Amino acid sequence: MGKTSIVASEAAHFGSLAGDWWDPDGDSAMLHKLQPVRLQFIRDCIDRHFDLDEHRFRPLTGRSALDVGCGAGLLAEPLARLGAQVTAIDAAPELIEAAKAHAAGMGLSIDYRAGDLDELAGTFDLVTCLEVIEHVADPAAFVKALKKHLAPGGLLIMSTPNRTEWSRFLTITLAEGMGKIPKGTHDYDQFIDPEAMRGLLAAAGLEMGEIMGIAASPMKGLHLSEDLRLNYIFSATRP
Repeated sequence: MGKTSIVASEAAHFGSLAGDWWDPDGDSAMLHKLQPVRLQFIRDCIDRHFDLDEHRFRPLTGRSALDVGCGAGLLAEPLARLGAQVTAIDAAPELIEAAKAHAAGMGLSIDYRAGDLDELAGTFDLVTCLEVIEHVADPAAFVKALKKHLAPGGLLIMSTPNRTEWSRFLTITLAEGMGKIPKGTHDYDQFIDPEAMRGLLAAAGLEMGEIMGIAASPMKGLHLSEDLRLNYIFSATRP
């Protein structure tokens, strides 16, 4: 496996969760809670970037999308429903098999691949990579690989936990400690703060665009916010 790959232990950990990935009350419940928040940001970004009608039902028709670290397809399927020709890749074969089965049941055509990003050819109008970079062996090389697959004029969207004590407390101490997220999912030493991320992007020839926090509160649950302390989602382009 190449330097940009999710490490073997990470792939095994997430592969073990394949059986109930689509269960909103299962081990991946937190991803299901994140889903509408992330989709809101993605839809707003693609509408602005590609100058699309915000009321259009399938705005990505005629465009290609790549979802990196796709899991069992939680994001790949909505991208396909938005009209994109979707390719999705993950290091865990078990997740890809679960993704293929679920997409078939939904009547969706998605090109799922098990393997390393380095092994993939081609460029895409939209590249998404959500909650993945904190699990890879070499973040700098990984961002460069993402850029290699981004077509000129394309849009990259990523999300990741921030490197703060608040994020450590909520994500690891609280969520993993209480079983809301499977134990061992996160390693705080792998968390990346926004300025470090901006540097990784610049080194790869990318420029960070819009950035929003994904915050949590008893009243609102998970929601987009100016507060970046817990988690953040951002766009990037090739200048």
